[in-house]
Amino acid sequence: MKEARFALEDYVHFLTVERQLSQNTVKSYQRDLTSYIRYLESLQLETLNSIERSTVLQHIKKLKESGKSSRTLSRHISSIRSFHQFLVREQLTTHDCTIHLELPKIEQKLPDVLSIPEIEQLMDVVDCTAPQGLRDLALLELLYGTGMRVSELIAIDLADLHLTMGFVRVFGKGSKERIVPLGRSAIDACGSYLNDARPKFIGAGQDPDALFVNMHGKRLTRQGCWKILKDAGQKANIQKVISPHLLRHSFATHLIENGADLRAVQEMLGHADISTTQLYTHVSKKRLKDVYSMYHPRA
Repeated sequence: MKEARFALEDYVHFLTVERQLSQNTVKSYQRDLTSYIRYLESLQLETLNSIERSTVLQHIKKLKESGKSSRTLSRHISSIRSFHQFLVREQLTTHDCTIHLELPKIEQKLPDVLSIPEIEQLMDVVDCTAPQGLRDLALLELLYGTGMRVSELIAIDLADLHLTMGFVRVFGKGSKERIVPLGRSAIDACGSYLNDARPKFIGAGQDPDALFVNMHGKRLTRQGCWKILKDAGQKANIQKVISPHLLRHSFATHLIENGADLRAVQEMLGHADISTTQLYTHVSKKRLKDVYSMYHPRA
């Protein structure tokens, strides 16, 4: 169905230029809708107007039968609904066949977090006698100290970091800007890295703007960041899989456990909806129950 493929190209342009969604989000929509259009083509439908509600439901049923999780199915449905709304708005079809299409109920999985002693273990194993170690400690302190995503971390430029004033400027999903405060540990670690390590990595023709760079002076990649965390986790003998998102979860959980305002945590994490942030209150409550069960004599 060429009509649908042309419409998808226009829709991707709409998401990128008009809605200014992040590259990862746009790719996710595009991937889901490419799968959907392949299914439509297998039915040999003549026009976009030929698509009915039953058509969409049959596609979702096939995805479910292939073993897709409820979370993945929900994402596919959201992508398809948004696409059909776009088709109606652009007058490429006369009706929206996805109206009243319900999302499957998603089981809420509580994120894993590191304990405060585990965070300290992670920081303590870094060898700060070497320039690479100074960089790695600054990276770890900044991830845990701000709760930012790995994509946000590697995008930070020197101009975004304000150690004297104690904050960092972060560009989140959809290029939304937010200001996140820095703690003393992160400020000290970043200061040591900038003064004693980063100049040794940077040379002519390399990336002079990037905050975090690799041994060749190029901006640190997502994969490079993951490797640093994995190596630190192994050295610290932590059994959990250390990832940037694990540090993000730990940042939010520790703040809420210590009485931080939910709205403030939402702002620092860059969540558009506070219901996303509320997940961490459940994590905190579960931790309290675990502590009670472990230590109370009549638990």
